[in-house]
Amino acid sequence: MNRVGKKENEETLIEMGLSNEGEETNGPLFENISSTDSELPGNSEGLSTTETTLLISDLQGIDGRHQSKDSVFFRDGNRRIDFVLAYVDDPKIEGEKKTERRREFENNLAKAGLELETEDKKESDNGKTYFVKIHAPWEVLTTYAEVLNIKMPIKESDIPCAVENPFDWLFWPFRLPEIVMHPEPDYFTAPFSKERQELYLIDDENTFFSPSVRNRIVFYILTRCPYGTEEGKKKFGIKRLLNNGTYTAAYPLHDCQYWRKANDPKCENERYTLYREWARFPRFFKEQPLDLIRKYYGERIGIYFAWLGFYTEMLFFAAVVGLICFLYGAFTMNENMSSQEICDSSIGGEIIMCPLCDKKCDYWRLNSTCESSEYSHLFDNVATLFFAIFMGIWVTLFLEFWKRRQARLEYEWDLVDFEEEQQQLQLRPEYEAKCTQKRKNPVTQELELVKRKSLHDYGKLSLLYFGVLFWISLIIASMIAVIVYRLAVYAAFASIMENTQTLQPIRGLLTPQLATSVTASLLNFVIIMILNFIYERIAIWITDMEIPRTHLEYENRLTMKMFLFQFVNYYSSCFYVAFFKGKFVGYPGLYTYMFNQWRNEECDPAGCLIELTTQLTIIMAGKQIWGNIQEAFVPWIWNWWGRRKARSNPENLYSRWEQDHDLQTFGALGLFYEYLEMVIQFGFITLFVASFPLAPLLALMNNILEIRVDSWKLTTQYKRPVAAKAHSIGIWQEILNGLAILSVVTNAFIVAFTSDMIPRLVYYYAYSTDPDSPMSGYINDSLSIFRISDFREKNRPDANPGNFTNCRYRDYRYPPDHEKQYTHTMQFWHILAAKMAFIIIMEHVVFIVKFFVAWMIPDVPAEVKAKIKREKYLTQKILHEYELYKLKQKLCEGKTDASMEKAVLATEGKVELSELM
Repeated sequence: MNRVGKKENEETLIEMGLSNEGEETNGPLFENISSTDSELPGNSEGLSTTETTLLISDLQGIDGRHQSKDSVFFRDGNRRIDFVLAYVDDPKIEGEKKTERRREFENNLAKAGLELETEDKKESDNGKTYFVKIHAPWEVLTTYAEVLNIKMPIKESDIPCAVENPFDWLFWPFRLPEIVMHPEPDYFTAPFSKERQELYLIDDENTFFSPSVRNRIVFYILTRCPYGTEEGKKKFGIKRLLNNGTYTAAYPLHDCQYWRKANDPKCENERYTLYREWARFPRFFKEQPLDLIRKYYGERIGIYFAWLGFYTEMLFFAAVVGLICFLYGAFTMNENMSSQEICDSSIGGEIIMCPLCDKKCDYWRLNSTCESSEYSHLFDNVATLFFAIFMGIWVTLFLEFWKRRQARLEYEWDLVDFEEEQQQLQLRPEYEAKCTQKRKNPVTQELELVKRKSLHDYGKLSLLYFGVLFWISLIIASMIAVIVYRLAVYAAFASIMENTQTLQPIRGLLTPQLATSVTASLLNFVIIMILNFIYERIAIWITDMEIPRTHLEYENRLTMKMFLFQFVNYYSSCFYVAFFKGKFVGYPGLYTYMFNQWRNEECDPAGCLIELTTQLTIIMAGKQIWGNIQEAFVPWIWNWWGRRKARSNPENLYSRWEQDHDLQTFGALGLFYEYLEMVIQFGFITLFVASFPLAPLLALMNNILEIRVDSWKLTTQYKRPVAAKAHSIGIWQEILNGLAILSVVTNAFIVAFTSDMIPRLVYYYAYSTDPDSPMSGYINDSLSIFRISDFREKNRPDANPGNFTNCRYRDYRYPPDHEKQYTHTMQFWHILAAKMAFIIIMEHVVFIVKFFVAWMIPDVPAEVKAKIKREKYLTQKILHEYELYKLKQKLCEGKTDASMEKAVLATEGKVELSELM
């Protein structure tokens, strides 16, 4: 390849020195910008940036009216638009102050080396909006590429491709064209250096830095550019200018329209390719073009879609096993002895059950729950235990194999030596603005900004954390309110279903327990959505008030607040049904009451597992449906409303920057919400999967849709996000690990205490009296006897039309004529001991297997380690040979001295050492 070199004879554009002790900083890259005008073209006469760009255009004889506005270039057709700022010049609302801010800000951008060109409001569709187009010339790009430690290609990779799998042809229908999957060759790369430009594969300065790298560099400058002094403090950054309304938008441009290619041959048309091959639902069965996604949107968005795609692939195996377990329950439904005895008129029809509420509820026959007991077998069977253990191992395999996939992506995307300090650990401008002192870093021995905390700050933080606890307490209070609702309306449902003739045909299926559970789940879902909407904004406000030091710290704090809230918000009702409902009921002679007023709920005679399944299905499915509606339809409606006038305009009047301006903004927290949605779903399919084997199948179907919805909205409905680097999914990895460990415990408790499996096994092996049919008689054995005359007055039903003397209830207690009447039998303690033993055994077995699997699977594949070592070796060798070449060149020019000869010998030694290594 051709290599074009450029010598650097001028001073660097960025002064990296620290400001004086005690002086408030504006961000490290703009501390030493002089207040005088620079010698850049157009500023020598004291003209504003707008006047300068218009003057340059006039002098060059360019008529903007004859240039296609569907372009990503300046009027000259050569300089690429790397970023766009938009504003409305409104003199009524702080007009002069905003104009002064813009003038100062744009002048400082020009002094930093950026080139600006302004489109007058008369050229805009609404006649009100100005657009400032920004171009980063070569000198700016090379300077900041070195500051940001951006890796650029130095040699095409000579590492052979992996050996083809002979079964690859089976996956041919799912493959995308090679040019889409791998849009550019694989290169060996090295951090860019201005002094070594001859080393890099520079064919064309205009295309050497990709558009995503260019907009990332420009955004870095925008976030640190000062715009004046207000209230004695220096102000800087495009974020503040957007917040105070000085600018209305700041965004990089898409390279073309998504539905057709651009007319300009210099446009890459990557957006069109992404839409055609990735962002349409008919392509749901195709693999994702991760390299193209990373090239267009940056590594942070690329790693999200890589994780989501891998998660969806792994869900396929869990969904298949879960479906098999569900089908096993369906095929063995008629063989379930418990439901057969409940439905048998001579057994279940003769068992009179005690009323489920005080006064208003009547006695009822056990066979009235025939249908619900049959359906409960779908989820409460032997396969439930197998599936719970399987999911404990599956989640470990998922996390371990993701680490390997992530390591492979780190190598392929040049993130192996990615340093958090260079990217995520950069100080936030909001933190820098509050810093008034500096201290010496004990590691680097350099001065760094520091914010001293006062008593006022500690008091404010205490108040903020109290606010977090208050909102979590509010969620718990809302859950208690839903529980009270369940207790209060059960009697009403029981009375309505008993006395309403129209409900008699479905009374066997729609029991009062099920009706209460369904309506309470729907009510709980609505409350969850409302609290979620409010708390999102409060969590962001609290995190902003904390003023975290770095971007990484900001995201981690917000993530933990939001996840803790969402965890309590979404899972609390499921925890109640799984571990509390029906566990503290008492018995007919001595019921327990919540707040001494509402009697605690009882489980169905077939168990509480079917109610947990109902709760999980409603909340999980409802959240996914609502989330997809929000993600797909809301931005589409807003964009349709914003562009309804522009649709009737010809193309030459509806410019590329205006088209993108009318799109929605993919904010800095856009990916945060995507991760949060998927992690909450991950919690549903792991924490409570023993109660609902079909949960992974629902999640799989949702995620197939989710990938295409996310890609569609990102490609068609949102402005192009600023590219950002990320080498992993960050703190979400730790959250997933925590959920994986917790899921083993919750599923063990669900099988032991919520499912009816352990009592059945104890009866089968210890209490069965019929060797030919060991489970016959189980229902009668699991129901205790209560003498109706022992009812307390406040519990006694108003009517007893059957003149029953005894009723049955779900528990293991001695009968009324026993000397230990109404106390727990020995069978109860046997079952409790078996449950505790099962929990301990299952947890230890699954944890041992989990840790063994994690130990057996290395985080980084062996071939990736070899490739990393090979690339490091070749990169070092190339760099050392280049240094040796430059030193010898100086020797040939006659610039010799003793130190130069020593440097040559030292460099030759480095080259030899690299070859030996």
